Amino acid sequence: MGNCGAKWWKGGRKVFLGQYEHALDDKGRLFMPAKFRDKLGANFVVTKGLDRCLFIYPMSEWESIEGKLQSLPFTKSDARSFSRMFFSGAAECECDKQGRVNLPGSLREYAQLEKETVILGVASRVEIWGKERWMSYSEGALDDYERIAEELEDVF
Repeated sequence: MGNCGAKWWKGGRKVFLGQYEHALDDKGRLFMPAKFRDKLGANFVVTKGLDRCLFIYPMSEWESIEGKLQSLPFTKSDARSFSRMFFSGAAECECDKQGRVNLPGSLREYAQLEKETVILGVASRVEIWGKERWMSYSEGALDDYERIAEELEDVF
C-alpha cells in the first residue's frame, strides 16, 4: 500500500499512532510528521478539540463526524452549542511542499500554541498540543491510567 508503518482498521480506516515534537515557525506553520501526512491526505480538517488542543481529521473521518453531528436534534441546546464550537472553529487545511501546515491564528490561540508543540496520533485523529500543556495534562492522566484501564476492561 505504500504507507510505511500504516496500520488499518476494518473498513479501511487509518490509525494514527505515536508522538512527535516540532516547533511552530514565525508564520504559524507546523511541520507534520510524514507518517501522519500520508494518512491525512491532500486536504484535512483542523478544529477545536477537547482539553484545549486541536483535532485534525482526514476528510473521510470528518465527513463521518459531520454527518453524526448534523443528525443531532437542533432543539437540544447542548447539541447546538457543541456544533457551533466544533464547526465554527474548523478550517480545511493542507500541507505545503515542505510538509508544513499553516494553522489559523484563531486555532493557535484556542490551543495556546506558542512555539514548542506535541503532535499525537490518537487512533482516528491527530492532536496538536502546546508542549507545556501536554506535559501537565499527561502527568495527571498517567496517574489515572491504570484506574481508567480497569474501568474500561472490556476494551482489553
